[in-house]
Amino acid sequence: MYGNRQEDTLYIMTYTLNSGIKGTVPLSNQQIREWMDCYRNGRKFVTEIGKEFFGLHSELVADFKVHNAHSSYQEVLAPVQQQHDHSMKQLSNAYKASEILIKIDCKCGTAYVTESPFKRTKWYCTKCREIVFLDSKKGMVETSRGEAYYMTNKYFVERGTTG
Repeated sequence: MYGNRQEDTLYIMTYTLNSGIKGTVPLSNQQIREWMDCYRNGRKFVTEIGKEFFGLHSELVADFKVHNAHSSYQEVLAPVQQQHDHSMKQLSNAYKASEILIKIDCKCGTAYVTESPFKRTKWYCTKCREIVFLDSKKGMVETSRGEAYYMTNKYFVERGTTG
């Protein structure tokens, strides 16, 4: 279904501004490379996520973290998993038990099921990067992986005051 799964994946970047305000933004591998270049050179970073634009002035960022396939965070965890395989499996199972499933049904034709550590009111389609919204009136839907929250942008979804 995807030509290059690695490039379709969005990774969360968490950043802290000098003022102490924290934020997160989903970025592709290419956008992460662009951000790193802007950060190293003290330039403004502007990118498009779906139909929204996101901008961040690198000189106002105190710190940031990006957890993706290339991050040193994952490289550091690999040896620990080999040494403490049993305890890491227990920890992994505990995280998986608390994860919830989300069914994405996007107007671009992409439909898939993914996991989230917590319930969300919006998500981004991995193919077209459009925002999809939680349809709380539809409730849980059955998928091949179990019951999942339904998120779509195929029709208007009434959004509550949360998130």
